[in-house]
Amino acid sequence: MYKLLKTEGSARRGEFKTVHGTVQTPVFQNVGTCAAIKGGLSAIDLKSSGCQIELSNTYHLHLRPGDKIIKELGGLHKFMNWDRPILTDSGGFQVFSLAKLRNITEEGVQFQSHIDGTKIFMGPEQSMQIQSNLASTIAMAFDECVENPSPKDYVAKSSERTIRWLKRCQAEMKRLNSLDDTINKNQMLFGINQGGTYKDIRIENMKTIAQMELDGYAIGGLAVGEPAEVMYEIIEAVEPYAPKEKPRYLMGVGTPANILEAVDRGIDFFDCVMPSRNARHGHLFTSKGIININNNKYERDDSPIDENCDCELCKNYSKAYLRHLFKAKEMLGMRLAVVHNLRFYNKLMEDIRLNLDNGTFNQFKKEHIEIYSTRI
Repeated sequence: MYKLLKTEGSARRGEFKTVHGTVQTPVFQNVGTCAAIKGGLSAIDLKSSGCQIELSNTYHLHLRPGDKIIKELGGLHKFMNWDRPILTDSGGFQVFSLAKLRNITEEGVQFQSHIDGTKIFMGPEQSMQIQSNLASTIAMAFDECVENPSPKDYVAKSSERTIRWLKRCQAEMKRLNSLDDTINKNQMLFGINQGGTYKDIRIENMKTIAQMELDGYAIGGLAVGEPAEVMYEIIEAVEPYAPKEKPRYLMGVGTPANILEAVDRGIDFFDCVMPSRNARHGHLFTSKGIININNNKYERDDSPIDENCDCELCKNYSKAYLRHLFKAKEMLGMRLAVVHNLRFYNKLMEDIRLNLDNGTFNQFKKEHIEIYSTRI
């Protein structure tokens, strides 16, 4: 259940109550695709970074180790030792981005596993069954993620099919939540707004799904190559039609600047692989801008990565030491870098919430948006 606490312009400060705890929003969900954060982090590390929601992937966990095995072992929370909310995405995006030789029909999608080529079928019911086995807090509806740009007539048909699939997801989740052997009988369902970069299709889609009494509403199919300005325009077009009393989730976004801009436009939930992926290549976000720890200038630099950061890396080690770890290809370097970037993102969200509480978000955004995009 979502409670809107206050607003500043379109920006929203809220809290979202779930069976696995209450989430303060706006919130960034840390991505643990295969029930782990890439870079050697544990659930304990996630907690120390201030993570409120962990996000895992339906497609990947279905292929390995198998959602039925995870159910046998007590569900995803027990499996990965995480007692806070988990959101599982539907697998739709991975089916369209990773799978080989996919074939879309009204029933769902027939595809080949990217791991071993095994033939698999996934539709709305299968996606809900897998997510119910995983027993996540929030399940995402199964949708088609079209490429941007795609022909308008195809996008319109795809949007309509995604709505039909959403109705099937809703019916299947209701059935699954009523079964005796379901681990999480309070699993929530978020619908996904689709429509490519066509505002009229997006608006019609959101108007329709807003009537469906879902637990939350996501905007999907953005941040897949279109310019950031186009993404912001779509959010602005769709936001007035999204239910005010439900959370809004912008999927797969993004940079600190993207997050500030999207919060300003009324978004509550975010996720992105960027903080962990960039960290693994030595690119670190700091309160003064972005640094590449591989640069020679850090060879003798005994200062912390960011004196304003309270993470394990910044409290204990120097830039010179982290650079050495990367050059020596020591796993510790990658782990510490990921710890830092995840803490940076979670601290950013804490700062956003504090400034919304104080009515100073616009000022905070103005002061920080360029700094966070600057490469030092």
